[in-house]
Amino acid sequence: MLYNSNAKKILFDPLKTGADHLYIVSSYAAPTMLSWYMTNLINRTSKQIQISLVVGMVPYDGISTSVHNGFIGIIRGDLPWEVSKIECSYVYEMPAVHSNIYIWDTDGHPEVAYTGSAEFVQRSFIGNQCQDLMMRYNPNEAMDFYQSITDRCIYASHSEIEEYVTIRQVQAVFDHENVKNDVSAVNDTIRLSLLTKNGYPGTSSGLNWGQRAGRNPNQAYIPLPQTVAKSGFFPLERRHFFVMTDDRKSLIMRVEQQNDKAITTPSNNSLLGEYFRNRLGLSYGARITRDDLYRYGRTDVTFTKLEEDLFYMDFSPFGSSK
Repeated sequence: MLYNSNAKKILFDPLKTGADHLYIVSSYAAPTMLSWYMTNLINRTSKQIQISLVVGMVPYDGISTSVHNGFIGIIRGDLPWEVSKIECSYVYEMPAVHSNIYIWDTDGHPEVAYTGSAEFVQRSFIGNQCQDLMMRYNPNEAMDFYQSITDRCIYASHSEIEEYVTIRQVQAVFDHENVKNDVSAVNDTIRLSLLTKNGYPGTSSGLNWGQRAGRNPNQAYIPLPQTVAKSGFFPLERRHFFVMTDDRKSLIMRVEQQNDKAITTPSNNSLLGEYFRNRLGLSYGARITRDDLYRYGRTDVTFTKLEEDLFYMDFSPFGSSK
């Protein structure tokens, strides 16, 4: 019976005995948790693993666009060496599945399983927001349960997914007609400068973080003032959060570095730099100057908090603070 250290016991310890396939049934799940888990798998296993995730409550209340797009982005994106394959499926026929089961398989044989209240979301495994009760479970019975629901599942990446699953918009801000509206009237919004105190982008920090020897020149971060970091606006403790942008892109980010001073893309720090260089019309690897930002018409970004780990980032050239 586990009350604490669920992440260590359930998600990482089985790697020490050679487990190579993690099966998850979770009533609710988040791509930010999957991203966090993959990032924290790096250097924890000497052989590659597979992850098979089933989200169980989808036939009851659907799945949001941001969560669905987040899973698709991870499935189709670059995986760390430690992860050979990811499968994400949704239960699409009633009854919905309100169970949470984690099964570790080694060479095709179920070895260890846990069941309980911990959903596959960050609040269940990181920090002290929730206390979940998890118990050891017979791995063969757990696998029988997993197999029993697979004929009611559909891969998230299925070409006709919307014929089977309700994918719902959770915020009007993502609607094409509303994307340029002022969302700050209904949501908490903060503005973060991309310039240093002297009025220029950092020479080897911020958007130019990678502009030094031995680094990918596209590496970048968004500077985060200490007052904002301490305000509780963004998740801390290296939690991942999902960001939709004004140009309809999606990024998974986290707050990191000393004193929580940087917002990065943890799976690959160059993704954020590539994003900004693309918006600015610069070649990848180019140094970003103040003139580039002035020419574009924006020297800051705004973040709007939509949910606990869901944000909207606006870098449109409207309302520049230059």
